[in-house]
Amino acid sequence: MTDKPKVLIIDDEVDVADSLRLLIESRGADVRVEIRSDAAAAVVEEWAPDLVLCDLRMPRVDGRQVLAQLKSRDSCPRVVIMSAYGSLDTARESLGWGADDYVSKPVSGDRIGKLLDDLSISETPGGDIRAGIADGQARFGRLVGASPAMRNVFDVVDRIAAFPTTVLVQGESGVGKELIARELHDRSDRHNGPFVPVNCGAIPETLLESELFGYRKGAFTGADRDREGLIRQANGGTLFLDEIGDLPLQLQVKLLRVLQESVVQPLGAAQPEAIDVRWVTATLTDLEQAVEDGTFRQDLYFRLNVMQVRVPPLRQRPGDLDLLAASILARFHERYGKGPQTIEAAAAERLRAYSWPGNVRELENVLERAFIMTDSESITSESLEALLPGAAAVSASDTVDDFSGTETLSIKKEAGRLERALIVRALSRTGGNRTQAAKLLEISHRALLY
Repeated sequence: MTDKPKVLIIDDEVDVADSLRLLIESRGADVRVEIRSDAAAAVVEEWAPDLVLCDLRMPRVDGRQVLAQLKSRDSCPRVVIMSAYGSLDTARESLGWGADDYVSKPVSGDRIGKLLDDLSISETPGGDIRAGIADGQARFGRLVGASPAMRNVFDVVDRIAAFPTTVLVQGESGVGKELIARELHDRSDRHNGPFVPVNCGAIPETLLESELFGYRKGAFTGADRDREGLIRQANGGTLFLDEIGDLPLQLQVKLLRVLQESVVQPLGAAQPEAIDVRWVTATLTDLEQAVEDGTFRQDLYFRLNVMQVRVPPLRQRPGDLDLLAASILARFHERYGKGPQTIEAAAAERLRAYSWPGNVRELENVLERAFIMTDSESITSESLEALLPGAAAVSASDTVDDFSGTETLSIKKEAGRLERALIVRALSRTGGNRTQAAKLLEISHRALLY
């Protein structure tokens, strides 16, 4: 980093915090100490540190609460949890809460040096972006990232992949939750078995039970043959249930029994059948809040949340954007065989300045459109003008109030056009984030997908 890194220490033990301050200052950093944890968010807002070292056990507001406050911000520094009661379980819990790293107290000089070195990796580079595949530490199977936050995700996935334990992957839409699930499968001893992805929010509620559990001939009207359910199809491999928070309550009860007893009973079957499945689930819903609201069973939540992987949004790891864009560009070249080789500096700056509410999926969509529509060797700033949300309005044919040229007075026909226009506008305003679009439209996420 060109300037001194700024480090904030949050610890109510004055002597411990002061010793740590001297150690970090000896490494060339600018350091501040805050002993009142309830003031941490205000200090971060005012001072904008690069790194926050936060003690876990503190009065007023504990380290987990401080972490949640900081991670809720659009721009969050790297947060490392410290504890004098260190254990592997504590470290895993801290990473599961969204911490970028975990250290045991007393913190060694070598560990401080490593934390400061990691800060330089997350700094966003400038200049052109050239198509290329990331390698070394920046690549983890199908995933790309060199930021400390993503390196921690890679480390957690690598540690738990070999164990058959249930994993809950949390993160916003478009961060790559299914890619995490596939890496867990590929790095396990089940990699030769099936990987079965299921989007619980994309299957109509009336069909979800029969799709998951399967059925026997004659189980209901139209069941003219036996059908193996998706759970059974994953036998010997991994079942990935995406948007698990959308699962109806009555199916949550049945799924809990499958998890507890490792058996599945198809509709119309006399006896349950034994299964051997690795369970990986994902959601962008706050399941703890859903439990409090009564829309998600607490016992099922505890059964699913044995190990947790929290994937940070793209806006919290800006240093990864250039790597991702270069890798995506290289993939388009492989797919299409021609097209621009670089993203010019001005266009790259526009990409870096955007908040990416739709995360990596939105970045891929924007770059694919720019790639196809660009005739030159480089994607320019002008190429992105109409592609980044806010730069272009919805076309006249999609506006809500444009009924000129309408030749029918059929409410049924025109309601469909109005519905489409509103959906297009909501998706444009939210950068492709379907969950936020559904809120704007005041309909359920499931209804929007349908």
